[in-house]
Amino acid sequence: MTPFRKGRYLVRLAASPDDLRAAQRLRWLCFIARSAEGEDGAQLETDALDADCSHLLMTEAATGRLVCCLRFLPLAGGHEIGRSYSAQFYDLAALESFDAPMIEVGRFCIHPSVRDPDIVRLAWAALTRIVDDGGAQMLFGCSSFVGTEPADHADAFAMLQARHLAPRRWWPRIKAPHVFRLARALLPGQPDPRRAMAAMPPLLRSYLALGGWVSDHAVVDSALRTMHVFTGVEIGAIPPARRRLLRTAAL
Repeated sequence: MTPFRKGRYLVRLAASPDDLRAAQRLRWLCFIARSAEGEDGAQLETDALDADCSHLLMTEAATGRLVCCLRFLPLAGGHEIGRSYSAQFYDLAALESFDAPMIEVGRFCIHPSVRDPDIVRLAWAALTRIVDDGGAQMLFGCSSFVGTEPADHADAFAMLQARHLAPRRWWPRIKAPHVFRLARALLPGQPDPRRAMAAMPPLLRSYLALGGWVSDHAVVDSALRTMHVFTGVEIGAIPPARRRLLRTAAL
């Protein structure tokens, strides 16, 4: 992906070990510390898959401060799904028959002190360029909810169960030892759509707006103190109007 600038932000791929460490520091802030207070540049959030992935960085053009990052892993097709981060937690045997390039997106995070909706829009513009460059036909990954108490996410989980489960042909099955089935997110009435969508992670909201879908269970990740659902979207299934908006933003 060629670097590009829009408004206040510069978007590019990590090109050095220092770039990768900057992303790992931001990930530590977002997934471990969850606060910009007492920021410690020596603390990193890392794993073995970092070496296999490309890392997208979004910085303030004027200051160089990193405000957002994500990593992505291109796969030639479903036969490579076992290489993905998600395959550690989900039985993805159904996706092994997906016969087209795929991209796993993960570790998406925004600096805790930054509140700007343009950041998510720019991240999707970058992903659109990456999808077009590689001819990918599916995006997938793990969408994380902060906290491991299912009750805190009841509206969101109930909404996902009611409206956004994966097609049967791609159904992710249980593999992790600690999971929460979304069908157990019982509410006295119907989930409140506004409250449910507000509780969704930003990237997941975008996936759903594009016609994305999720697993029928959430994995409890004690290390990162999150609960995550497998999330996917087929590029060909994105509504044409949404596709045009993405491509316009990516110009």
